[in-house]
Amino acid sequence: MHRLLAFSLVLAALSSCERPQQKTNAAAPPSPVTVAKPLATELTEWDEFIGRLDAPESVEIRARVSGYLEKIHFREGSDVKAGDLLFTIDPRPYQVIVDRTQADLERAQVRLELSKMEARRAKALIASKAIAVEEIDQRNQALAEAEASLRSAAATLAQAKLDLEFTQLRSPITGRTGDVLITQGNLINGGTNNSNATVLTTIVSVDPIHCYLDVDEQSALKYRELRRLGQRASALDEQIPAEMALANEQGYPHKGVIDFVDNRLDPGTGVVRSRALFPNPGGLMAPGFFARVRIPGSGKYKGLLVHDNAIGSDQGKPFVFVVAPDGVVKQVPVDIGPLHEGLRVVKAGIGKDDRVIVEGMALVRNGATVLVKEEREMKTAMQSAATK
Repeated sequence: MHRLLAFSLVLAALSSCERPQQKTNAAAPPSPVTVAKPLATELTEWDEFIGRLDAPESVEIRARVSGYLEKIHFREGSDVKAGDLLFTIDPRPYQVIVDRTQADLERAQVRLELSKMEARRAKALIASKAIAVEEIDQRNQALAEAEASLRSAAATLAQAKLDLEFTQLRSPITGRTGDVLITQGNLINGGTNNSNATVLTTIVSVDPIHCYLDVDEQSALKYRELRRLGQRASALDEQIPAEMALANEQGYPHKGVIDFVDNRLDPGTGVVRSRALFPNPGGLMAPGFFARVRIPGSGKYKGLLVHDNAIGSDQGKPFVFVVAPDGVVKQVPVDIGPLHEGLRVVKAGIGKDDRVIVEGMALVRNGATVLVKEEREMKTAMQSAATK
């Protein structure tokens, strides 16, 4: 009897505790949330690679003639234009040679005039048979030799003038100079043989600039398949867009094109060497810098964008919360892609008219009823979240 009474008292206490709890749950208000409809737009996926910058043009400045370095006309590391004077080799020995060969040319001209006069006299005397045929042949031969001597003297003078011109070393390209490898007053070895000619400095072009990148085999096959299907242009056929960022830059501020793809895949590394071309008007980029480069990895397609904060994860599978017209929340699994201008690409799972929760997800569960306090444009939702 006493045990029955005690059990009744326990049941009464438990039921008294449950009733207030049920009332409390029933009275809990819906959680306030902010929703936004996905942004429908035309998309292109991008593939990112690491590249290294290099100069399109690079030259070593070597002397073509030997002599003492008389003057340096530029500051090391400065920008020069094609045709700018860089070095002067002492021109006096070569000027002497020019003067001597000029005199040789004038002497050859005098001899030629004399030979012409003697040939004309012989031609006039032959009619009266006042000169032997052998002498006429000798005078014609002397005329031919004088003409050949004149041509030889003219060629020697041209070479001498060319050597004199080579005492002034000018920049063959527009670019940036390196350090001077030999100081003023030293003897320079010249010549057309690079192993003997002295290197004075180097010049690299800076605008535009190349960026070399290695494309892996899987990506190369994907691009060729897109080309075959007509979904994306190929760098094998035309220039395609490329975007680049340096190590200290956000986004991809530099716009250029892929202008070269190698004709073979390197079997040792499994990559195809490619090259992008970028304008560099301020000289910010320099050969040797590393850079991040991205190129189109797909053709254009219609896609939906949502803010990245709107995407949750359930056991590694992405989902979003969609609010129905009656305020009930539904957890929807989605197939997501890369970020695009701060928004996440959603390839499948939702429609463009679905109301996706972008704020207040922490208090929401599947099947719950929520209060939509604000509905925004997806871009507005992105900017709002970025400022918080």
